[in-house]
Amino acid sequence: STEEARDRLQEAGRVMDLSGIKPGMTVADIGAGEGYYTVRLAERVGPKGRVLAQDVIPAVRDELAERVYREKLDNVSVQLGGAGDPKLPANSFDRVLMVHMYHEIAAPYEFLWRLRPSLREGGKVVIVDADRPTANHGTPPALLECELNAVGYRLAEAMTLPQAGTYMRVYEPVG
Repeated sequence: STEEARDRLQEAGRVMDLSGIKPGMTVADIGAGEGYYTVRLAERVGPKGRVLAQDVIPAVRDELAERVYREKLDNVSVQLGGAGDPKLPANSFDRVLMVHMYHEIAAPYEFLWRLRPSLREGGKVVIVDADRPTANHGTPPALLECELNAVGYRLAEAMTLPQAGTYMRVYEPVG
């Protein structure tokens, strides 16, 4: 869908509200793609906040970097991530968002394990995905719960979003 269609549904605003994203926070947008969330996160966190937008495909990362430059998003950094390693700096993020991309992670246990150190005290991982098999570009919620629990995350909130078959889960690292 287009950014305009997503905005008509107030998708980003709703997810950011439910995630507790506020001005001054530092947020990672993993699997940022063309930057739909990146642009809206930059506005939400404001000039005292930071957004790290990341993708694993170099050409996509480059296009996103051009958009960030063109739109003068001075509080956004763009980075290339790895398939099993998000390569995020330790103790840096209040929220890590993964929107409609979790099902693309080839090595979820490794990825989630390497993600943990990047969260600040009170930091949370927010995942939005479709409730369907991974082969059909989704993640069944039970599979998500199993994978995150196995690596030491606890479910903090579970919500159904208005888009058909879409859910949001918020996790906290424990132990």
